[in-house]
Amino acid sequence: MVELDNTDRTILQLLQADGRLANTEIASRVALSPPACWKRLKRLEEKVIRGYHASLEPRELGLGLFAFISIMLDNHSEKAMNRFESGVMALPNVVACHNVSGKYDYLLQVVVSDMAAFHELAMHKIRTLGNIKEMYTGFSLKEIKRSTSLPL
Repeated sequence: MVELDNTDRTILQLLQADGRLANTEIASRVALSPPACWKRLKRLEEKVIRGYHASLEPRELGLGLFAFISIMLDNHSEKAMNRFESGVMALPNVVACHNVSGKYDYLLQVVVSDMAAFHELAMHKIRTLGNIKEMYTGFSLKEIKRSTSLPL
């Protein structure tokens, strides 16, 4: 774990809110010189900052159906699980995948345009990864909160 002081945390909060802020603007807001701020940013980029991304509006891109798929595997060998995980990584409509505890082994968050696209993804892409014993899907009726910001 990286040691962060209050200035580091403020820099990270600013970037989570607006990843396009220039170094000079960040430096001004945290009361540092631009070179000192740049050094901190570079250190944070090595360990803490994964990247800078645009947050897109899915519905404006024709992606209006969100689902959560719980998956139970048939075989739990390391090789079988790695093969499943590699297959999931190659599916762009799977926006998140977690290996979870409980009845199911994985929880996938998927986004598609409509039910026909969901059927294609679930039955012809996810199921064909193999080693799937059971799939359970819950559909999002309404998004209440979506955030990529972490609590600092």
